[in-house]
Parts: sequence; C-alpha cells; structure tokens
Amino acid sequence: MASAAAAAYDRLAELKAFDETKAGVKGLVDAGVAELPRIFHAPPHILDAYPTAAAEDPNFVFPIIDLGGAWEDPEKRKKVFAEIRDASASWGFFQVVNHGVPASVVEEMKAGAHRFFNLDVEEKKQYYGRDMRKKVVYHSNLDLYTSSSANWRDAVMFQMAPNPPAPEELPTSCRDVVTEYSSEMLKIGDSLFELLSEALGLESNYLKEMGCAEGVNVVYNYYPACPQPELTLGTTQHADIGFISVLVQDDVGGLQVLHKDHWVDVPPMADGLVINIANLLQVMSNDNFTSVKHRVLVKNVGPRVSIIAFFGVGFTLGSRIYGPIEELLSEEHPPRYKKTTIQDFVAQSYKQGLNGISFLDMLKLTKD
Repeated sequence: MASAAAAAYDRLAELKAFDETKAGVKGLVDAGVAELPRIFHAPPHILDAYPTAAAEDPNFVFPIIDLGGAWEDPEKRKKVFAEIRDASASWGFFQVVNHGVPASVVEEMKAGAHRFFNLDVEEKKQYYGRDMRKKVVYHSNLDLYTSSSANWRDAVMFQMAPNPPAPEELPTSCRDVVTEYSSEMLKIGDSLFELLSEALGLESNYLKEMGCAEGVNVVYNYYPACPQPELTLGTTQHADIGFISVLVQDDVGGLQVLHKDHWVDVPPMADGLVINIANLLQVMSNDNFTSVKHRVLVKNVGPRVSIIAFFGVGFTLGSRIYGPIEELLSEEHPPRYKKTTIQDFVAQSYKQGLNGISFLDMLKLTKD
C-alpha cells in the first residue's frame, strides 16, 4: 500500500498545479484546505535538528538595545555600540527600540501587507513570478522546484534603492506606504551602519562609504494560519546573504534564531526592529560579527505578516569588491575570506544554496 501511494504521488505535478494558480498559500486557505498538501511536508531532520530553548532560560535571553540618546549623549553612544558589538559577535541578531522610525509608518506598512495579499488573485497575478531583476515580484517560494519542501509563506519584494520603481509600478494597495517606509529604512540604515562601524573600531562613516547603506529591497512576508503547523515551516533555516536585514514582525510571532545549538524565540515587540548580521558583513568583519541561521514557525492562527528591509542584496548594485576590511587585519588576525562582488556573492549564494552548500564557506581562506 505504501509503495502504491508513493507511486501515485507526483511531486512535480503538484508543484506545477500549485504554482500555476498564482494564488499562493493564501489561495489554499481561501479554498478551505483542511489538510496540509504533501509538497509542504518538511523532512523531520529539518524540523527537529535542534531543540527550542525554554523562554525562562537565562542563557537564552534575546538582546534588546535601547538606541534612545545614542546621537546626543557620547557616553550613551559608547554603551550602545558596545552592546551592538557584543550582540553582533555572539548572537548575530539583536532588537532595537527608540530607533526613530515612526510607529504610525510601521503600523500602516503592516496594514499595507494585508491589503496587498487580500487583493483578488487576478489583480495580484500581474506581479507574480520569480525574475528577481524586476522591481516588484510577488511569489510563493522562490525555490519551489528545488527545495525539499515548500514553505507555508507568500511574499512580495520591492527593489527600492538605489533605483526605485516608478510609482505606477507599485501596487496601489501599498504604494504610498512602501515608498515612505523605504525612506525610513534608508535613514535607520545610515544610523545602524554608523553604530556597526564604531562597534568594529572604525570611523562612523566607514561602512556607509563602502556603499553598505545604498541598496535596499523591502519584502512583505505573509504566513496564513496553517491547518497542520507541526508538519511544515514558514521559512526554512537559512542565513541572510547581504550586509544587514531590518525586520518588523507582528504580534503573532514565530521567528527563531539559532544560538548555542538551540532555537530561541525572538519576542515580538510593537516598537522593536529586529536587526541581523548577514553573510557579507561577516566576511567584511573577518568574523568579528557573525551571520547566523534563523527560521520562521507557522501556527494555526494568523495570518502573520513581517516586513524585511534587506541591505545589500540587489542585482542592480555595482561591481564593487568586498572582502575583509584592511583595518581589521594584522599578523595575528589574517584575512579569513576571499574577496567578492555583491553580484557574484548573491548569485553564487542562491546557486550553492540549491546544492546545499554555503558560499560563505566557499569563500573561506582558513578552515575552522
């Protein structure tokens, strides 16, 4: 019986049938699906690779950094960049409060996500695809045909800097707020790269002068309520590939960070921005900062939305070469990575990721 069931299961056909609807995971929920389709079943070794830390365990308290006063008070600024240095080295993640991004803009951005994904399928279809060179791309699972299991998530990406789309290219459901939010992200990006530069012992403008704050993609992620959340993931474990990512999550929660071989829940905070170090900044910092794996769980409640600003992942960026920063190197601390361009790093990261290989590891000059 089991072999007959396996023979009857045509995974590619099911993937194509799902993809051709262009309705995404939300389309399945709207159709009343009560049982998780098999294409979303994640292998046990992916679901259960690490235990989840207990919320009350003092060894796994997620770092929260108050930026209030960091630009007016020199002593407060020293305290802040010391906290950022410690969190970036040990966690690769931290959450900031009193960051200056207006709460009204963040809330309207969340509302814009719901408006977009609640559009009629026919209206959303015009943006559907996987050509990441386009300025606006709506999709469900970029790696749908190559991953071992599909994620319970839909998304839409906006390439907002350095060459933003024309206003008419953006969906009317979220056009104004995506533009405003992207402007706020560029501002907070400048501030964060100043603090990260100082955390590395560099001049405050160092990372900005290297172009780290120039390229920004803004992404809406949409996670509908799942009928069998124990069988799948919203986002499979991965590490980001640019410089940094800035994330807002709603109160549903689900983001987990891998720390000391445990999954740690990132607490949702209405006024918080979650910052994570991405692979290319780990290269530039010569391992002073770390880019760590993270994932998103799904629940039987929702939908959950998150908003991510990715700095340094755009295909439209120039051919500037990045490698370990010279000022961080010495005889005792030689370079640990080869140099690369953003285009090659992004392209090869996607390619090697499909093969289960980390391009970050391929760049290493020394083996741990």
